[in-house]
Amino acid sequence: MTSILSGFGFGLSLIVAIGAQNAHVLRQGITRTHVGAVVAVCAVSDVLLIAAGVAGFGAVVRSVPEVLVVARWAGAVFLCGYAALALRRAWSPAALVPAADPPGEVADDAVPVPVGAVSSSANGRDSTPRGAARFAHPARGRTAPALGATIATTLALTWLNPHVYLDTVVLLGSFASAHAGADRWYLAAGAMTASVLWFLALGYGARLLRPLFARPGAWRVLDAAIALVMLALGAGLLLG
Repeated sequence: MTSILSGFGFGLSLIVAIGAQNAHVLRQGITRTHVGAVVAVCAVSDVLLIAAGVAGFGAVVRSVPEVLVVARWAGAVFLCGYAALALRRAWSPAALVPAADPPGEVADDAVPVPVGAVSSSANGRDSTPRGAARFAHPARGRTAPALGATIATTLALTWLNPHVYLDTVVLLGSFASAHAGADRWYLAAGAMTASVLWFLALGYGARLLRPLFARPGAWRVLDAAIALVMLALGAGLLLG
């Protein structure tokens, strides 16, 4: 139990931070777009990386630094591209707003839409009361990307980030090496549990912030913040 709790605390200390992956999960959770798939990809990826670290692959990563060099450059390019998309959304959030459902129809997996972004009533006027949040079904609009594209983005944000290998494979692996025998895998189980619970809480708990995003300005702030995080991380990778 001590090893499990130690791994749980250490795992949380590594994953609970502002980063590209967490920012992506947060936005998907707020828009309620393919949340289950995004959470599953992040959680399974972390479980595999933690297992690799505890199994001793950290030594392999340290002995082949070229792996991290490739990941660093590929990750930097991807993060800068993602930041550009976030800046585009911040500049013109209406460009990514879907068409609305018929009046009075709100699907279970609806996405909150900023007021005034689209007009969809029969007479060309927005039928939504001023100040209220609008909703649209992801499958009927242009905001929600395809499931495959969302999964690909999540995989890239996870596996093209060299910090992921340094944290989960090298650092956690080194921490686990101080534990003998089965205790190493109890520690790994604790870290895996922390990762799964964190992504579940972040992805599905983000919907509690939905009332804050009834206004376009809130989406501008969110996407601008995401863009700054991505640019900062990308610049950090480029500078080594």
